[in-house]
Amino acid sequence: MRRLLFSGVLLPTMLFAQDKLPVTSGSPVVFAHITDIHIGVGTAEEDLERTVYDINTNDTIEFVIITGDITEFGNKGEIELAKKILDRLNKPWYIVPGNHDTKWSESGCNDFNKIFGGDTFSFQHKGTWFLGTNSGPNMRMGPGQTPRENIVWLEQQLKTIGKDAPIVYVNHYPQDPGLNNWYVVLDMLRGYNVKLFMCGHGHSNKLLDIEGVTGIMGRSNLRARDSIGGYNIVTIGNGKISYREKKPTMASQAPWYSGNWDPASRPAWNTAVTRPDFRVNDSFPSVRVKWMNQESADLGGGMAMDGKMTYYADGAGTISAVNNKSGKKHWTHKANSKIYSTPVIHGKLLWVALASGTIIALDKKTGLPKDSLNTNGALVSTPAIHGDTLFVAGSDGHSRAWHLGQRRLIWDFDSVNNFVETRPLVKDGFLYFGSWGNEFYALETATGKLAWKWGNGSKSRMLAPAAVWPEIAAGKLFIVAPDRFMTALDPATGREIWRHQDKTHWVRESMGISRDSSLVFVKTTQGRVLAIDAASESRRVRWQAPVAEGFEIAPTPIVEYNNVVFVPFHSGLVVALDKNTGALIWKRKLTNCLVTSLLPAGKNKLLASTMDGLVAMLEW
Repeated sequence: MRRLLFSGVLLPTMLFAQDKLPVTSGSPVVFAHITDIHIGVGTAEEDLERTVYDINTNDTIEFVIITGDITEFGNKGEIELAKKILDRLNKPWYIVPGNHDTKWSESGCNDFNKIFGGDTFSFQHKGTWFLGTNSGPNMRMGPGQTPRENIVWLEQQLKTIGKDAPIVYVNHYPQDPGLNNWYVVLDMLRGYNVKLFMCGHGHSNKLLDIEGVTGIMGRSNLRARDSIGGYNIVTIGNGKISYREKKPTMASQAPWYSGNWDPASRPAWNTAVTRPDFRVNDSFPSVRVKWMNQESADLGGGMAMDGKMTYYADGAGTISAVNNKSGKKHWTHKANSKIYSTPVIHGKLLWVALASGTIIALDKKTGLPKDSLNTNGALVSTPAIHGDTLFVAGSDGHSRAWHLGQRRLIWDFDSVNNFVETRPLVKDGFLYFGSWGNEFYALETATGKLAWKWGNGSKSRMLAPAAVWPEIAAGKLFIVAPDRFMTALDPATGREIWRHQDKTHWVRESMGISRDSSLVFVKTTQGRVLAIDAASESRRVRWQAPVAEGFEIAPTPIVEYNNVVFVPFHSGLVVALDKNTGALIWKRKLTNCLVTSLLPAGKNKLLASTMDGLVAMLEW
């Protein structure tokens, strides 16, 4: 048996499959709860190795549940390292991702699913069912969210389990408003015998009340300021459940939580609970939903419209063409990959970038595959097309240009720092985009040569100008970023024309320009909307809209059409404003999840998509 030596301790490196556990009853259930591992940070690797060794030397532990934030940034190397260490466990283990594994994932969590075999689990042990789901946010910054495809999966699992079997529900997040769609899961579970909610996220041991049902948050496996990390050992039996913190190589502590466990008793759900408020829709009765499609997976990308048809792709890899008038599906195509990009149209073809790294071309009329282009890594950005050239910046450090008619690679720029999530902008012979490496690039479209590169000076990749869709207006290139600065650059040289941070109007990643290029619209983290004079040589506010929606982090672009400005929010709200004055025209709340795309569809018509799989045609 091969062994690994670290810090003077020999660790057995045994590989075990995550097999289903036998169904028995009567004897106690003992398992380990590990969470918030954060491989990629400081001592995380050693902390996990110590925990794995400690669990392997404890014969009473029957299996292991791991509740998310396995990595710091969800990249393939971190995931592979975590899997390598966890494979040394000598007992079955079950895993779900957390927000760190999904939001900053270079593959849109596609690599997580490939390497770990999925982002959900379901198994029965000694009469109790354990169900685990993902939690997002899935690529697009926003509050956490259980993916739509996981909701569909959970509903199917519950139908199989039945109403009486005791259930332990597992997610990275607590089931509360910290998840945009927490209530969807809870309302689904209310008819079932849920005994316990398990989670991480908070990095501390904590007892929770989940609408009357016991919830337990586990400590992070990281050592933090301590000399050693740790996990929890959970024991269920003899009418009790207990949680004991365990630090590797040290004696178990007394239970920090002990409660009753009666598999036959029904949960005492609270009857007075909080749910999202949709009453705002009553204040604007002129706005109606002409049609709405509920997809079975997340919609993290945008939409493309061509005449009577609109095209979009979901997180499970389904590409759809729908009729704008009726919303009826004209065709669907299933790709073997997650998709978080926006389709782009070139002549008779629809080009779609897959998270797996392939760009496929489908016939617009039939949805049949016609062509494909391959990269060396994942793709979560949206391609740009100018003339017969397709540009795409990927997750492999490359930006490429293909001639579509001749189907040849024109150039390959190989010096992008970290992965690209945005839609590159093509303008006046340059390709503009930012990356999660805190750099913003201008490449010559003809040659791929770097024209200039700009950085915001931050050392944290989380503050990079990477998710914003850049725009050019009045001879200036505009970007906003999580560093809370709005910046105007010279498009030809990258010179800063002005750069502004206002503590009362902190911007983030959502912006857009008016169709006449006179205004730049920005949304703040306080839920306000401003119009900035594009021609001014310093930041000049033309108007502030009379809206203040509270904490807001959705990166979705703002759009304007026919003198109406459409603003997306992470709470599922769409706001329409007067382009010239900022006056409120209407509001419409579609769901409680992130609005991921807004697409004007003619006079007084707007298509909207949301992260939880809704596509709606609004009329007013």
